[in-house]
Amino acid sequence: MDFQETAERISHKITAKGQTADKQRIETKLRRLIDEFGVAPNEAERTVTNELMKELGIAPAQAGGSGGTEEKKIAGVMPGDWITFEGKVVALTSSPSPAISQSGIIADDSGAIRFVIWEKAKAPLLKIDTWYRIESAVVDEYKGIPNLKIHSGTLIKELESDASLMPAVLTVQDLKPGIASVRAKVIQEWEVTHERMLQSGLLGDETGTVKFIIWKEEGKAGLEPGAVYTIFYAQVDEFNGRLSLNLTSATCLPEESDIEVKSSETTITGSIVSIAPGSGLIKRCPVPGCNRALSRQNYCPVHEIQPEFNYDLRIKGWLDNGDRTWSILISRDAVESLTGMTLDQAKEIAENNPLGMDEVFLRMREMVTGRYYTCTGREIDGRILANSCSRVTFDPGRHAALLNRAGSVN
Repeated sequence: MDFQETAERISHKITAKGQTADKQRIETKLRRLIDEFGVAPNEAERTVTNELMKELGIAPAQAGGSGGTEEKKIAGVMPGDWITFEGKVVALTSSPSPAISQSGIIADDSGAIRFVIWEKAKAPLLKIDTWYRIESAVVDEYKGIPNLKIHSGTLIKELESDASLMPAVLTVQDLKPGIASVRAKVIQEWEVTHERMLQSGLLGDETGTVKFIIWKEEGKAGLEPGAVYTIFYAQVDEFNGRLSLNLTSATCLPEESDIEVKSSETTITGSIVSIAPGSGLIKRCPVPGCNRALSRQNYCPVHEIQPEFNYDLRIKGWLDNGDRTWSILISRDAVESLTGMTLDQAKEIAENNPLGMDEVFLRMREMVTGRYYTCTGREIDGRILANSCSRVTFDPGRHAALLNRAGSVN
């Protein structure tokens, strides 16, 4: 038994009843019962709790609870609660630390919550798709999300149940930090930015869009761009006021239907002040469902060296309207319209020029840098994912009006 942890748990129960208790005194009582008299840890905790409640005039816990913890549904828990409940393990995740023996997601018919079993708890490991009665677990908070902590004083009982769960499927606009299920369409797949990342991109439904990420794990596959999925038990994270979905431990079931995704496009007019390396003619991974940009050595961050590949066009750069600068990523169709250079022409230039693909980059940079464009696309975290761009032409009438206005001021 972790005496300090158990003393803190008992103290919390007393505090919840409007009284206070000395944690050191509680720990001393526990040690005496267990070490000197050989009382079982659970019975010692119950004895000390009841003794203090009687001493302070607190009514004892009702039968059916566990040591005074409250029996609750998962949807009703809050950080700081000590709870007892019955739930089914719906996902297991890889341990992020040697101090954690197991983590995953457990659910009941009201909702789901991430759980953690600490190594020092010496608790039995839980099995996927199995129901348990969890007694005297504590709810804390991790990255702003309720988190169930299974400790040395928690009682775990496996239940003989094959009951199924059907979680409520939310819309994107109704998501909030925690664990949730959603039905959405894969709108875009983005270039991975970390070697441990399997896939990232954008999901959407009739109410809005949300970023998603999947980290590499054995047997984990990415989502197909353009496909619709019902996603069960995704982790909804929040950073700087924006939500994102971590689908690493989620169950993603593809559907044959389609979704009319709510448009969230924005239009910006400004000057392309710079374009970045990785613009122009690029190579993409040919593995079905991948399409990631390859390095100069034809290396895919997921599928490694690819001797065969697909060519594509894009421009990565910065668009400035005088008040703000956006990172901008322009897709192939918009690049061809913007530069007048088709994919086949770009490939021909690269094949017949000593600089190869760098020559395409240099020509495009010369064509677009310093010129004004109106670009339309989705804005995600300060980046415009542009699907169309048009050149802003000189308007002599507007220029004359501005000159006349300036003359009248003088």
